[in-house]
Amino acid sequence: MDAPVLIAGGGPVGMTLALALSQHGVASILVERNPTTTRSPKMDITNGRSMELFRRLGIVEQLRAVGVSQDEPFDVVWATRLTGHILHRFHYPSSNEKRNQIRALNDGSQTLEPPMRVSQIIIEPVLKTAIDESPLVDVRFGWAFESLEQDADGVTATIRNSETGATKQVRSLYLAGCDGGGSRVRRSLGIELEGRFGVTNVYMVHFKSHAHDILSRFGTTFHFQTGGGTMIAQNAIDTWTLQSRLPPDIDPSTLDPAEWLRKWVGQDFEFEILVANPWTPHLVIADRYIDGRVFLAGDSAHQVIPSGGYGMNTGIGDAVDLGWKLASAVKGWGGPALLQSYESERRQIAIQNRAAAGRHSDIRAAIGQLIVAAERDADLDSPDTAERRRELGDKIAALGNAENESWGIEHGYRYEDSPVIWPAGEDETAPAFDPLICTPTTWPGARLPSFFLSDGRALYDLLGPELTLLVIGDQDTDRFTSAAAALGVPLTVVRIEPEPKLALLERSLLLVRPDHHVAWRGDSLPADCHAVLARVCGRSDGDVTRENMAKETAPLTTS
Repeated sequence: MDAPVLIAGGGPVGMTLALALSQHGVASILVERNPTTTRSPKMDITNGRSMELFRRLGIVEQLRAVGVSQDEPFDVVWATRLTGHILHRFHYPSSNEKRNQIRALNDGSQTLEPPMRVSQIIIEPVLKTAIDESPLVDVRFGWAFESLEQDADGVTATIRNSETGATKQVRSLYLAGCDGGGSRVRRSLGIELEGRFGVTNVYMVHFKSHAHDILSRFGTTFHFQTGGGTMIAQNAIDTWTLQSRLPPDIDPSTLDPAEWLRKWVGQDFEFEILVANPWTPHLVIADRYIDGRVFLAGDSAHQVIPSGGYGMNTGIGDAVDLGWKLASAVKGWGGPALLQSYESERRQIAIQNRAAAGRHSDIRAAIGQLIVAAERDADLDSPDTAERRRELGDKIAALGNAENESWGIEHGYRYEDSPVIWPAGEDETAPAFDPLICTPTTWPGARLPSFFLSDGRALYDLLGPELTLLVIGDQDTDRFTSAAAALGVPLTVVRIEPEPKLALLERSLLLVRPDHHVAWRGDSLPADCHAVLARVCGRSDGDVTRENMAKETAPLTTS
């Protein structure tokens, strides 16, 4: 094998997967057809869930260093136009303010890290530096994935040098297709996408300007929105992106982007256009994420309209989930069912997020239609229409801005009916899922609630690199650790002294996965510790061979 894992695609998802694998001690080769990281604007927010995953990967501070200032708020403003009047402002705290709120609340409903405003153009070079510095990642930018053949023992992929046309073959145990919406990996496997294509037509103008007297007339905003589109403050300094829905009767090839921008702003100003083009968002998901030894992640597996920022952020979750499961298979302690669970777990989240993105898009469209309809009836910027503007603002407030407030979607999700999660008892009732609220729970499959202990330590920072058994108080865990040793499963035992805040954990024993999700919980050890661990690791009794029982056991640590 040239490497245990070949990653096709060097965007945020592919590079995060490479970092996740290296964190678990597994080498990879990453190929990316482009010679450099992206030059075109895409995502503009990394949510709190992704940031706490990046913290686990050890790169959160490097990302914050290049993001928008942590003192800048996340305000979303609806207005008649930049030269007109505000209709409604949805105020959201800056990263620093949010960090203080997380500490103050400390109720398990928040993420460990606040979100970050940052453009994908900025985030990718940080990830690229991290994989370049990793001895376990063979980085090959300027090499495109061409084709694959797989057999019982591995995958043989053909890659092509984008400059010279030269081809090479790479042999790996597994291949991960992280190569975007037009994924060549997905197409080579014949995997179809299902859902809504061409949800709307959008025209993007990405530009530079220091005209803050015009572009920031209403103060600092993250998104400035009118009935005609959204302007995103990419770095809060000089880089902006206008995204506007195109009426069906407009041919984008006839548009002058400079004139389009001036018309939307409402006046002429100094600017430099960097990129301008039409594009079409979709709400689609791959029929399946796995074909033999090949896996899909990120946009190759799901594509959603940007409302809510669920594209890249869902992909980061894919990468972390797939990373630890592939590593477990390479290292021999994860069984076939664990790899297969990647699809059952992550696809249900993609479906959930796609529905949310669609709802958010519909709300945006409804607000835009309200503004356009009101503008047909009257000049909303006239002194005589102040009451009309107030009424319109009340309607916008009532429709809300769930795309920036869906904490259940962003970090309150759980893996329902996962084959590698030990189910709760039949007499127990799962807490209801609310897209808007993260209800802290340790229900099996849920994300472990994040909070700070009385000594100031973050609970997440205590977790081990692989599986962690959290123990509240003084309990004998010998049967569990013996079962882990017999199965060759790497387990960290973390013991915490009882304190009131730990009531959030609902049980005194919790088995937590590397992705923060609860795999099993109880107030006493299970009757069959071996069975619990075998299920969580995706192994049947047949996977526990004499060789596994006799080999040197995996590391066991206690803190």
